[in-house]
Amino acid sequence: MRYAFVGLGHRASMYVDALLGDWRDTGTIVAFCDTNQTRMDYYNELVGERVPCFAPDDFAAMLELCDAVIVTTMDSTHAHYIVAALDAGKRVIVEKPLTIDAEGCAAIAAAAERSTGSLVVTFNYRYSPRNSAVRRLIMEGAIGEITSVHFEWALDTIHGADYFRRWHRRKADSGGLLVHKSSHHFDLVNWWLGAAARSVYAHGELRFYGAENAKARGLAPRSERGQGAPGLGTDPFILDISIDPRLKRLYLEAEHEDGYIRDQDVFTEGITIEDNMAVLVRYDNQAMLTYSLNAHAPAEGYRVVFNGLGGRIELEVCERSWTPPHAAIDPSAASKEHAAGSWERLTLHRHWQEAREVPIEQGDGAHGGGDRLLLNDVFRGPDGDPLARQAGYLDGIRSVLVGASANESMRTGRPVHLVDGGTRIADS
Repeated sequence: MRYAFVGLGHRASMYVDALLGDWRDTGTIVAFCDTNQTRMDYYNELVGERVPCFAPDDFAAMLELCDAVIVTTMDSTHAHYIVAALDAGKRVIVEKPLTIDAEGCAAIAAAAERSTGSLVVTFNYRYSPRNSAVRRLIMEGAIGEITSVHFEWALDTIHGADYFRRWHRRKADSGGLLVHKSSHHFDLVNWWLGAAARSVYAHGELRFYGAENAKARGLAPRSERGQGAPGLGTDPFILDISIDPRLKRLYLEAEHEDGYIRDQDVFTEGITIEDNMAVLVRYDNQAMLTYSLNAHAPAEGYRVVFNGLGGRIELEVCERSWTPPHAAIDPSAASKEHAAGSWERLTLHRHWQEAREVPIEQGDGAHGGGDRLLLNDVFRGPDGDPLARQAGYLDGIRSVLVGASANESMRTGRPVHLVDGGTRIADS
């Protein structure tokens, strides 16, 4: 398989590293496409030989060289590249979210239905052993029919703050955290329940980050970015991208080409996304979801509770138990693998029985071995997976539209209804 990449930021590295490593026998990298030649040069150094590089306007010419396209661009551009690649009959692998709004979903759905190609959305959380264990319990009927789900996700001031430094801070580019981040979580619930959202209602605000909130709390005026800022090296909200060799090459040394600043200050103007969100979802199987996302927590993790006619399942995950003030300064601190104080617990509590802890089998590598399982499915194909973890375009649409509907509900103050199995927002 001949693979081409569009979007050569940090996220592309997982797939490039895979094709240069344990999955090198499955295909070769034949082309790169990006707005920035410096970033393409960096990845060419990793490949070890010069592969052709293309500007976005030459994307169609790049498609002539490949069998498959891996899309890791800015979220708002996903639909453009996906549709073009599908119309060329290519296999498409895209990072979540599939796109950011209903219009992008409709365009992708139409292209997928007329294409001879295929589309895979890489939801790596499905492959995490703890999330797979929950899916297995529900499929086995451990607590019977699910009536309600409560899902709380906390992003700490290392991970959460980073969304407010990057292009993700602009809703027009990312769809906000309810699309960019929460599409992972909404997909998990869709997959766990085997159901689709029917109605969505949401509230959300920017309460912690941004210039107005900083001013209200009496913070001094801030530098626009981390490099050169007076607090660089001491302020826990100022990221030093010169420390991390990969980020330095991909962003700091590439700024002269496109002006993209990777280390914008989280307390400056220009943030149009929320950092506190609450969502209520009703599903077509009558189950209800209450969901919350906070992006400035002192620790990182999540808690999911399933109430069923036969009992209750609780998944509790601490990915990082606290955030030392110096940790956020160093980009390498964003990794939560084997973080001190991390833990997870899966509990099954049936009616009339004592609660029992369910063992979670771990694998090697990131996300408890989940990333290796995902990459194997992407590059070798799923092999009779009883959990059906590989996600297609309809899964991607269903997850995006929960977040997009939540955005619309926040804007209007009214619930938003979905039809056609959660794949289309109903006409108002």
